[in-house]
Amino acid sequence: MIKSLDPRITRANINVEDQIQPLQEMDQFQTYEVFHQKKRGQQHVHVGIVHAPNPDMALIYAKEQYARRGETANLWVVPSDQVFATDYLDQDIFTTTEEKHYRDPGTYKVMDRIKAYKERRKQENK
Repeated sequence: MIKSLDPRITRANINVEDQIQPLQEMDQFQTYEVFHQKKRGQQHVHVGIVHAPNPDMALIYAKEQYARRGETANLWVVPSDQVFATDYLDQDIFTTTEEKHYRDPGTYKVMDRIKAYKERRKQENK
């Protein structure tokens, strides 16, 4: 038996000769992603994860973990294996074509005048 300064470890009666067995299916709870809505009408924001045996318990754990202290209007829990995302290798799908400069306000002709004005203000304040 393992003797420890922590009485909880000693009470567990862990045998030193025990072999560590590989985890079997359902040895661990399912992981759920938690989304929190602070006020009605605002968007939900991902705040973390919880491990729970089912969605009902996941909501209870999420409430205790993420909605206990602050203002909360709503919580969502989603099984982590149900969240689909792009692969980091597919980064090229987010690049835009060169002919869409009109979407970037920094490309307007007026920006030259704004920059010149800011430079004049700096010089005047010195």
